[in-house]
Amino acid sequence: MTERPLIGVTTSRQSGWRIFPLVALNLWLAGGRGVRWVAGRPSDIATVDGLIIGGGDDISPDLYGGEIITSARLDPDRDAMEQCLVEEAMARGKPVLGICRGAQMLNVALGGTLHEDAYGVYTASDRHWTILPRKEIEIVPDTRLGRLAGVRPMRVNALHSQAVKELGAGLRIAARDTGGMVQAVERVEEPFALGVQWHPEHLFYAYRQRALFRALVAAARAGREARNQLPVVSDLAGA
Repeated sequence: MTERPLIGVTTSRQSGWRIFPLVALNLWLAGGRGVRWVAGRPSDIATVDGLIIGGGDDISPDLYGGEIITSARLDPDRDAMEQCLVEEAMARGKPVLGICRGAQMLNVALGGTLHEDAYGVYTASDRHWTILPRKEIEIVPDTRLGRLAGVRPMRVNALHSQAVKELGAGLRIAARDTGGMVQAVERVEEPFALGVQWHPEHLFYAYRQRALFRALVAAARAGREARNQLPVVSDLAGA
C-alpha cells in the first residue's frame, strides 16, 4: 500500500491544539496525514509532501506595506515562519492549501496585499462570525476551484476581518462573496496552490469542502512521484 502523503499544517500556538485534529481528520479522509507546525519549533518543508497554512490571527501589515489597525491581533513569529514556508514550497514544487489566514498568507508571500479592514471596504458584504455555513459565495467559472467544487453558489463559514486586495504573482481570483470581497485565490501554474477565506475543516460533512483536501493530497502524491500536479487535480475534478 502506498504511504499516505505527509502534509505540514501550521497553526497558532493558542488554538492549534483544538484546530489541528479537525484538519488532520480531513486529511485522513482525503488519503493523507498531517503533522502540526507552530512558530518556535522545527518546520522543514523538505520533510513533507505538501503544506496547509491554517487560520488564526491577522497578518502584520509590515509584510505588505499596510497600516496597523487597533483591533488587529498579530503574531510576527508565525508570520515569518509561514511566509518562509510558502516561499520554500513554491521553490520546491510542493502544493499548498491556505485556510482563512492561510489564503491571505499565500497571497502576501507571493507579493500581494490585503485589506486590513475588509468589511470597512466591502460594506455590501454580509458580515458573519461563525463556524456555521451562513455566508454565500460565488465561485468564478473556469477556475480550478469551480471544477473541484462546482460553480453553483456555496454556503461557507466566516471568521475573518482581513481579505485579499492586490493579487500575488501567479494567482487569480476563484471566488467572491455577494458584496464583491475575494473569498478564494488559486495559482495558475505548477505547483498546485489554493487559498480559501473560509474554514473547510469545520465543514467535513460537505462533499464540496472535502474536495479541497482531496485535491491537496492528490497534488502532494503527484509531486512526490515527480508528476505534474495540475493535471492530476483536473482529473480528480472530473471523477
